[in-house]
Amino acid sequence: MQGVLAMAKEGQGLEGDARESDNRRAIASYEGCASDYAQATTPKLGSDDRRELQNFLEALPPAGRVLEIGSGPGWDADWLEDHGVDLRRTDAATAFVAIQKARGASAGLLDVVTDDLGGPYAGVIALYVFQHVDRWRLPDVLAKISQAIIEGGVFLFSLREGRSDLIEHGTSSGTYYVAEWEKPDLDVILGDLGFRERWSTSGEEADGRWLTILTSKEAGDE
Repeated sequence: MQGVLAMAKEGQGLEGDARESDNRRAIASYEGCASDYAQATTPKLGSDDRRELQNFLEALPPAGRVLEIGSGPGWDADWLEDHGVDLRRTDAATAFVAIQKARGASAGLLDVVTDDLGGPYAGVIALYVFQHVDRWRLPDVLAKISQAIIEGGVFLFSLREGRSDLIEHGTSSGTYYVAEWEKPDLDVILGDLGFRERWSTSGEEADGRWLTILTSKEAGDE
């Protein structure tokens, strides 16, 4: 794991400080476009194509709470709760939390980088979130999640696939830091943290290639 961590942490120091401000700028950008984002991502009527959530649900232990990191407007959270999941909805952007509360949902602020995650949880979900976490910080974030999950619990996440560190500028929605990751590097980190892969997929979307991974927490790795 040392080689992967060296690659991830080579941006620490002055460059790491700059990247940290980029990471916070991404959250600020979502504050400004949350309403437009919610509208653009509203599930289509009659659509129930949630393969990654279905796989998560089938692997989830029969009892226990689930933490969702980066709930956004809450569409995935709605699906999970409709299927009986006891869910803690969270987001780092106050605007997304406000949108969910206006819809009658219970949601709270949580920054996965700086905040305590609570727990223990039977599962953790973080879809379309970790691409905004500074590369050198992600191993520590994944370690924090590992500590928050029970033995036999499951962890589902997605991020951009590749090797680049990017600053992307939306036409009207701000600036976003994006860290791309290749699966072999993630496999090393996850394996050392006690996670075993159950399912993964890689596919092209409008803004790049995305990698989604479902893992379970092995016994003896608390």
